[in-house]
Amino acid sequence: VLGSRKLKFSCFLCLCGGLMSRSRRQNETCSLDSLFTADVTFVLCFPVRNRLREIVGASTNWSDHQQAMADRVSLSSMLAKSQQDLPARRMKDSYLEVHLPLGSEPQLREKYLTFHNTVRFGRILEDLDSLAVLISYSHTYNSALKRSPLSIVTALVDKIDMRHHVIYPDCDIKFSGRVTWVGRTSIEAKMHMSQYRDGAYAPVLDATFVMVARDPENKRAAFVNPLKADGPEEEKLLQEGEANKSRRVELSTASLLKVAPTDDERKIIHSLFLNTLDTNTVSFRSRVLPPNSVWMEDAKLKGLEICHPQERNIFNRIFGGFLMRKAYELGWANACSYGGCRPNLVAVDDILFQKPVEIGSLLLLSSQVCYTQGKYIQVRVHSEVFDPLTRQHNTTNVFHYTFISDRDVPNIIPKTYGESMLYLDGKRHFNQTVEP
Repeated sequence: VLGSRKLKFSCFLCLCGGLMSRSRRQNETCSLDSLFTADVTFVLCFPVRNRLREIVGASTNWSDHQQAMADRVSLSSMLAKSQQDLPARRMKDSYLEVHLPLGSEPQLREKYLTFHNTVRFGRILEDLDSLAVLISYSHTYNSALKRSPLSIVTALVDKIDMRHHVIYPDCDIKFSGRVTWVGRTSIEAKMHMSQYRDGAYAPVLDATFVMVARDPENKRAAFVNPLKADGPEEEKLLQEGEANKSRRVELSTASLLKVAPTDDERKIIHSLFLNTLDTNTVSFRSRVLPPNSVWMEDAKLKGLEICHPQERNIFNRIFGGFLMRKAYELGWANACSYGGCRPNLVAVDDILFQKPVEIGSLLLLSSQVCYTQGKYIQVRVHSEVFDPLTRQHNTTNVFHYTFISDRDVPNIIPKTYGESMLYLDGKRHFNQTVEP
């Protein structure tokens, strides 16, 4: 429901691809304004990214993208001068419910299918990213404007918690989500995914994304509508959003890139070091790998992507969901190789989008098993762009994934100080994800 307009989304959305169903003709005649204002139940199949292009007035063709982006510059005058100039929204104003008909659309199912007859989770990440953007635009919708002057992009994937490890490829999926907290220029969107099986929808995952609003040129921050709570349940969600913000600030302040490890962490690293010393030589230089262990330097997997226009977002940078999919698949492959069997995802957390990836970039991905415990494997994927002309490397993202294997996995052992910091950072992420 979007405010008093009572728009219920019962949409069949092909979130990431260009697939069109028999409802294509209906979709082409459906105006942008009706997306947010009509008292109608949609039973359509259309790409969300095409909807987002309509909202911002972006081009669907790469050949004229520069002109389309230049046309958006004039929208800067429509931006609010302060947050107080914008009307407050309620959580139900941004609520969206989206159906992915894997059970009834075999062609769509092919895009999501893995070799193991499960659903490609990388595709789900793309869907969640697109939906989070659409939810944010629902929150900031202004009926007086033909196009939104805001450029809303993903800043952070705060957390994705899996409630069910198996996603069935032949059962319909339902996404739902809404804005649950806002800052002056940022938006927190909470989403849930469930799957229809045995006559009912069962929860699969919960996700929290943080979006930021920028001006039409994506150069500076822009204000978003404030959020007001209706009732104690929404007040609790607002408080949780504020707590999430405080937690992120606290974690950033305590980052191992800024401060030394704690006393307990130093003891852990020293204990690992002592366990690798050669008792025959009694030398600090002679290191021996303990039984059932793997050196961290031997638990890497790397990949390269050439960033083509096909993977662009509505602002003609590389789509964040595409980056998440590629990083996840590399991390999964590394966990699979390390554990010797197919792992299941437990959680995704703290994916920070530090820098946009331009079209034409050489994207280097490096995955590293950085912590293990029992059946759990913590994987870190580092993403950077490489400029072949200047030979410079610039970090764009760091991804953190927690996997679980069917059996106990070897212990990961750091050898250098840098690897020890990766080990501790992985342990921190693991402890936040897996309850003791």
